[in-house]
Amino acid sequence: MSEQTTLPGGQITGNVLFYSQPEPLSPELHGKLGVKRMDGPFKFARTGHAIPLTVGEFPLAAVTGPIIFVGDEKLPIAVMGLNAGENMFVRDDGLFEPGVYIPAYVRRYPFVFANDDNANQMVLCIDRKAEFIVEGGDMPFFEGTAPSPYTQNCIEFCNNFEIERQRTVSFVQILKDLDLFETKTAQFTPANPDGTQGAPQKIADYFGVSEEKLNKLPTEKLVELRDNGALSQIYAHLLSLVGWDRLIALAMARAAQQQPMAANA
Repeated sequence: MSEQTTLPGGQITGNVLFYSQPEPLSPELHGKLGVKRMDGPFKFARTGHAIPLTVGEFPLAAVTGPIIFVGDEKLPIAVMGLNAGENMFVRDDGLFEPGVYIPAYVRRYPFVFANDDNANQMVLCIDRKAEFIVEGGDMPFFEGTAPSPYTQNCIEFCNNFEIERQRTVSFVQILKDLDLFETKTAQFTPANPDGTQGAPQKIADYFGVSEEKLNKLPTEKLVELRDNGALSQIYAHLLSLVGWDRLIALAMARAAQQQPMAANA
């Protein structure tokens, strides 16, 4: 789930979640294309059970579910499903459930910045496979050879996203420098038919902030974290972890609903 993507010619490298055919946006290739309005535009996100977050989104995303850190880079992600490839909050009609925070990573689609290593610059791309990109769309990409107002707004959104992504990298580096990360495990204990508790089942291993390490920091370090805004984001992450219980309860409720349907089939 890198912020880079691979394009023909080998100039741009990496992978981006959701984007299957990224192309540098240009009037030559996409001058007649645009985006059509859809009642349910988020069908592409149904496979996104773990979606990257920027640090400024932590307080809003914490209400929906767990915010965890993954990989060597400790990338922060919003957990939106317990099973790989299944977002529990995107309905079949392509809408998110009411009250669920939609990450900026999802909202910027089908646009994305990619690194052009040869030119040493960022290139604006679109996912040509996006179902709502069509010829003569309601919101064209270009007016003549110039970006349309719609595209200009999307460019601004992607620029702001990139700024927030860099802030997130700096935030994670602070946590690394203070050695605040530890390995955590999400698990739940199912109930047996006789009412007793079953064996605990592991859901996921991930990185999170250690409350013990945080509490042992010198006062001046805590003040520094408070003043630079990192402390409130750390607390948002820690509070979000109760969201594992929400996901588990939701999964069990849906399983219970499906059992009578299976029995009647």
